[in-house]
Amino acid sequence: MASITTNSDKRPDSPSILASFRATPVPVRYLLGGILVNQAGAFAQSFLLLYLTVNRFSVGQAGIALAVYSAGAVLGTLAGGEVTHRAGPRNTIIGAMTVSAVLISIVPWLATPALYGVLLVVVGLTGLATQAYRPASSVLLAELMPAENRVMGFAMQRTAISAGSALGPLIAAALVLVDWDLLFWVDGLTALAYAGLALIFFPAGTSTRAQERTNVPTRSAYLALLRDGRFLLFLLSMLLGALIYAQYYVALPLQITADGYPTAVYSAVLVVSSLTLILCELKVTSYTQNRPAHRVSAFGQAVFGIGLIGYALATLNVTVLFIATLLVAFGAMFSGPMMFSYPATFPDTVKARYIAAHQASFGLGLALGPVFGVAVWEALHRGVWWVCGLLGLVSAVLALVSMAPRADAAPQEDPEPREDAAPQEDAVP
Repeated sequence: MASITTNSDKRPDSPSILASFRATPVPVRYLLGGILVNQAGAFAQSFLLLYLTVNRFSVGQAGIALAVYSAGAVLGTLAGGEVTHRAGPRNTIIGAMTVSAVLISIVPWLATPALYGVLLVVVGLTGLATQAYRPASSVLLAELMPAENRVMGFAMQRTAISAGSALGPLIAAALVLVDWDLLFWVDGLTALAYAGLALIFFPAGTSTRAQERTNVPTRSAYLALLRDGRFLLFLLSMLLGALIYAQYYVALPLQITADGYPTAVYSAVLVVSSLTLILCELKVTSYTQNRPAHRVSAFGQAVFGIGLIGYALATLNVTVLFIATLLVAFGAMFSGPMMFSYPATFPDTVKARYIAAHQASFGLGLALGPVFGVAVWEALHRGVWWVCGLLGLVSAVLALVSMAPRADAAPQEDPEPREDAAPQEDAVP
């Protein structure tokens, strides 16, 4: 599409944050609000391990339950993409959030060692349902946002997730003082609230227009994805990015403790990172959204990797720790909106499935992150950051290659392409 193929010197000026927000359709604003509410109450994954140990489960049993939830979450993104393609994003969000609300709410009644097998099944299905909405929300965002504001729309989505993630632990701390079970009941209520917003405010007629243009069998669609070598490289870039991002929550607290810093330093690092993303990402995106996607993404991933290498030097001075944190945050601001919006530029015939594959690769990287981080930390200690930095640079190269304009790109985006039209740059080869 033209939004990622035109040279930067031919691009129009990037819309400001205010102009982009004014151009944001009302349903998208409710979509972003729903994401914020849902994320602020997303306690299941963050507190599942601790909750189960409080309820007399062993650490091993709790760890297995968390792994089952993560596996369900990865499968949920793939299932969500397929359901979105067939039923439309609105129906998918309503269904996924309703099922998620019911499953999350019954976890407290199953939190006893005697029902461990049933609990694992419910936890796995909860992870699947909870994450199934993500491809649908991305498809809806891509279809409703004006093309020139699409990247900004995904930056707004990321900001809503960051703000919800920042509020969540504060809400959870208050709930735990009353009753641990409230974590899951409030989580269910926020999911149900998101389903209600979708039912009332999301347009029923907005679905992936793939079925209106052509009827692509499921098998053919996924075979096309597997034959798209450049998109597979993009998925690998996302997986590596998620793998090293997870070390923010795995290797970093291990190093801060090993270096003798108090736990408050780690909390301060998380606060600085969250505030930087919330306050600055939209402004950064207002400058980058109409720049070449492959170059901006590669630059961001490279800065992200360099920032992680900075953590290897943090023992010299606590100031280095926060400088590295700012580098990591700014790297994510450059690459995040571009890379998360990239699958949304593909044709409607495959868009939902490409988005689902992208989010599944990111989820898989997050799921593998703890295993990778602990293993490398035990072998190399602070050398884990040099490994992460190298993987960040590899991810940057993969993004540069995989997201570059395709040779058969059309000069302009055709909103209603003819059957004999030249394929767009984001078409499946």
